[in-house]
Amino acid sequence: MSPDENHKILFEPVKIGPKTTKNRFYQVPHCNGMGHRWPRTMAEMRGVKAEGGWAVVCTEECSIHPTSDLTPATLMRLWDDSDLPVHELMVNKVHEHDALAGIQLVHNGLSVSNYLSRMPALAPSAAPTETSNSTQARGMDKSDIKALRGWFRDAALRSRRAGYDIIYVYAAHGIMTLLFQFLLKRFNQRTDEYGGNLTNRVRLLREVLEDTKDAVGHDCAIALRFAVDELLGEDGMNKAEAQDIVGSLAELPDLWDVNVADWGNDSLPSRFGTEGSQEEYIKFVKQTTSKPVVGVGRFTSPDTMVSQIKRGVLDLIGAARPSIADPFLPNKIQQGRSDEIRECIGCNMCTSGDFVAYPMRCTQNPTMGEEWRKGWHPEKISKAASNDSVLVVGGGPSGLEAALALSNRGYDVTLSEAASELGGRVLHETSLKPLAEWKRVSDHRTYMLSTRSNVETYVDSALTAEQVLELGCTHIAIATGARWQTNFIGAHHRQPILGAPTEMVLAPETILSGSAVSGKVMVYDDDHYYLASAIAEHLAEAGHEVVLVTPDADIASWTHNTLENAHIQTRLRELGVAIICNHAVKSVKQKSVTLACVYIGAETAVDVDAIVPVTSRKSTDGLYSELMEIPQQWSDHGVQSVTRIGDSFAPGTIAMAVYSGHAYARNLNTPTDHHTLFKRENDFDTHKFLESPCI
Repeated sequence: MSPDENHKILFEPVKIGPKTTKNRFYQVPHCNGMGHRWPRTMAEMRGVKAEGGWAVVCTEECSIHPTSDLTPATLMRLWDDSDLPVHELMVNKVHEHDALAGIQLVHNGLSVSNYLSRMPALAPSAAPTETSNSTQARGMDKSDIKALRGWFRDAALRSRRAGYDIIYVYAAHGIMTLLFQFLLKRFNQRTDEYGGNLTNRVRLLREVLEDTKDAVGHDCAIALRFAVDELLGEDGMNKAEAQDIVGSLAELPDLWDVNVADWGNDSLPSRFGTEGSQEEYIKFVKQTTSKPVVGVGRFTSPDTMVSQIKRGVLDLIGAARPSIADPFLPNKIQQGRSDEIRECIGCNMCTSGDFVAYPMRCTQNPTMGEEWRKGWHPEKISKAASNDSVLVVGGGPSGLEAALALSNRGYDVTLSEAASELGGRVLHETSLKPLAEWKRVSDHRTYMLSTRSNVETYVDSALTAEQVLELGCTHIAIATGARWQTNFIGAHHRQPILGAPTEMVLAPETILSGSAVSGKVMVYDDDHYYLASAIAEHLAEAGHEVVLVTPDADIASWTHNTLENAHIQTRLRELGVAIICNHAVKSVKQKSVTLACVYIGAETAVDVDAIVPVTSRKSTDGLYSELMEIPQQWSDHGVQSVTRIGDSFAPGTIAMAVYSGHAYARNLNTPTDHHTLFKRENDFDTHKFLESPCI
């Protein structure tokens, strides 16, 4: 198949300094929770993207010196020559598929604590670090600035030796980079030629750009990543200053990579923004420079991408999250298969890997992070070695993914769903308007299943154990999900709260189903992810007086890892939601809930008409239990295995459910070593990377 005629512009080459891309698809630098700790895992992941058609594949931010020690984050380093093998590994994987490799060099200034190096943090002016550590950053003197320029130059030279094609100077994402900190008046109180007016504050950035071009510019393209707005008004980088900076540096870099700051605004969750949300902020850059411009906006629609090019907003379509959700997005567009793209849902599960320091995962793409350690590929899967048939009971995220992956392996699949529509929990949760784009999880899989001749799908089809056996399938996957509990058992309460009036306690499913609710409502968050805050927002939008309570120090605390928390806090406060932290439900009586401080036990009574506990879920595993009670009947019907997957096995995130379904399909009838569930990387053999037969 060939691309849509309207999309051919996306496959034109673009010249970036001495380099030329094969198309306009550009994977911008993004963190991944792998870095120096899991370099093979990272390299294979980047290589798969290059295989998928991305013309440029970049690293995450890469520290240039021990004074920019990001520990415990697992990002890349280029402190000295001993780091080169890790980089060569990634570059080689990217070059295998005719893509350009980019590296984003960084010094983080006062945004690091230097836990490993134990060196003082550096800053334009002496100030507390922007970390939870109580240390302060040391104001840089002229010798420090000279040394910094040398570190950047050395890192650029090492980058060229490693084989990188594009080398970044990084001044974006707000407080995350030292070069950006020099631009900001709130961090730069210097009185010398590096502080004061804008020309002086830009001086160091200009010098580092010139140094980098002088060192490697004949062989490598030099990119500047720059945040054009922090959305802080006069307190931060704003449009007026950004326009002056871009104007003064317009022709110096070979490429402008532009975005908004901070990271939570750049990787804006779908709950708070749509595709192309950065356009109004970045569109002036292309009008200011003759050099190519790349930007992001969670682009998944090729029509939107084409519009960005034709209207002169961008030259290259930048992507982090869409390249994670579907590493083969460019190839699918080029092959006229845009309808098969696994579109990013903007949940930001991927960003959690950086915060929690584990290889990132993706709700839409269960193979993400498993390319090397499990050998999983997003577009390839081993064919079934038998003619076995599989029954999947439950059409939620796990069941849908299992059915799709099983069909890709060649199994005959029967998918049975008790409800009138496929989707399970995704269908329910996306009834909340802010979560609407998450429906892509079920929409993509439902569509793909509709194209498969070896899948039979049935809705309105609740099955008994006897009916399951009578279908005569060789293998049975139980994906019947889980339901929220109303007994308040959660992370804080390990025992149920007894005596609550049943008419006052509403399960989250009651809200999600659209049932009428009256009066003042308390939402109790002992789950600490997104749903309690989304329900509170929904109820407040509907005109209810809402109180959101959590025993944690922060509402929806896990959403700090998905860059949602600040947006959630802002939205709920704008809606007038009352927020009470560090308090747990003690008892529920008619029209009243008693809260107790989690530290001193002081009690407070709050008058409400209803309470919605978002605490924990219980697996819906009745069908599984029934089948396990009659194993003697399995062989009579040709059944060889019965397996729980997804939330019916262990309630978790949607990403976990999708992963569970995919793993079941991958592993079915496949010999596995249960003592080695995945390949591990050993720090002791770092120096042997290039000689390893595993590479």
